[in-house]
Amino acid sequence: MLDALIGKKIGMTQGFDAEGNAVPLTVLQAGPCTVIQKKIKDKDGYDALQVGLVEATPVRKASKAKAGHFKKSGSPLTRQLREFRTDGTGEVKEGDQFFVDMFKVGEKVHVTATSKGKGFQGVVKRHHFRGGADSHGSMFHRAPGSIGASSYPSRVVRGLRMGGRMGGDRVTVRNLKVFQADKDNNLLVVVGAVPGANGSYVLIKKA
Repeated sequence: MLDALIGKKIGMTQGFDAEGNAVPLTVLQAGPCTVIQKKIKDKDGYDALQVGLVEATPVRKASKAKAGHFKKSGSPLTRQLREFRTDGTGEVKEGDQFFVDMFKVGEKVHVTATSKGKGFQGVVKRHHFRGGADSHGSMFHRAPGSIGASSYPSRVVRGLRMGGRMGGDRVTVRNLKVFQADKDNNLLVVVGAVPGANGSYVLIKKA
């Protein structure tokens, strides 16, 4: 059975827990997700469900191959298509939909998304180097310092922390607590932060 949904990050807000403490919250659109293809072990070698995220704005253009793939299940075209491994597909059939009510208040979820791109950054921002003194003529305020030895090994070792492109990585935040699940509006509210910009796509999976 499916234990994950495709969603979108709406934004952040705050709420109050049972003790009256303010807690940071992230609002996600979670589903509805339609089963586009059902894969079974006897035929495909493994059990999985391929699902698409149903959005308010329909897809206008699609290739013939993509349109034919969706036509088999009788489902409308979707922009996002993901495949989730399952222990068994059971009674699920193509065209079935899954909603946010699969997540219960208080349970934990893992959220995977692409983090915000920061462009090329130096070692202070990228790796939290301390940097040099701002005064007394240090001349290495935000510089990385030495990157290798002279005589041995006479090269820069692989994996040395240096300046470079930062962000834009696939990040999974684990064990976020479900604060609220609103099936009527397909909204899932979790405690804590989720990577990525508002409007970006996320994968939400039961912990």
